[in-house]
Amino acid sequence: MTQGLFISMEGPEGAGKTTIIRMLTSKLEQEGITVIATREPGGIDIAEQIRNVILNTNNTAMDARTEALLYAAARRQHLVEKVRPALAEGKLVLCDRFIDSSLAYQGHARGLGIDEVYSINQFAIEDLMPRMTFYFDLEPHIGLERIRKNDHREVNRLDLETIHFHEKVREGYLFLVEKFPNRIVKIDAAKPISEVFAEVEGKLKVLLNI
Repeated sequence: MTQGLFISMEGPEGAGKTTIIRMLTSKLEQEGITVIATREPGGIDIAEQIRNVILNTNNTAMDARTEALLYAAARRQHLVEKVRPALAEGKLVLCDRFIDSSLAYQGHARGLGIDEVYSINQFAIEDLMPRMTFYFDLEPHIGLERIRKNDHREVNRLDLETIHFHEKVREGYLFLVEKFPNRIVKIDAAKPISEVFAEVEGKLKVLLNI
């Protein structure tokens, strides 16, 4: 692969994004492809520090606009330090969440407006968008139940939200799927993980021409 490829993975809490990225990274590296697996917010030191502020369960008083701005700030630093350099080196970047998370969570579920939050993030990303986004669709109550059963997953501030909030997040994502059909691929995350992995791997390999 002579040119870097930016792929994002999106979905509600407990949809399995992180597991799929881990499986894809292992499989593709065995096939000789250099993969940079990263996450948002986070991925590099400054963005991880911002992540700790955003997701801290003590910060329930955080204003929605503050939250949106912090995500955009973390995103900017992550792009500058990690994503853009990796793409310039021709690497495959698999990112656990990107701009669509802000659009679904803060734009739609928080009620700030998708266009407004997109505008904030345009300043941060300078038109750099993923070549493809996999959206892992899942009923909120299933995802939250998965989280409760996973002793190894961090409990963050978003986990404290009501089921109504998580339903609004899903509603936001489904709107984005319709808005960006050429970029966002909807995946049924309720299927067994092996089936989900096979579907994502197949679509990704078509994109990679392998």
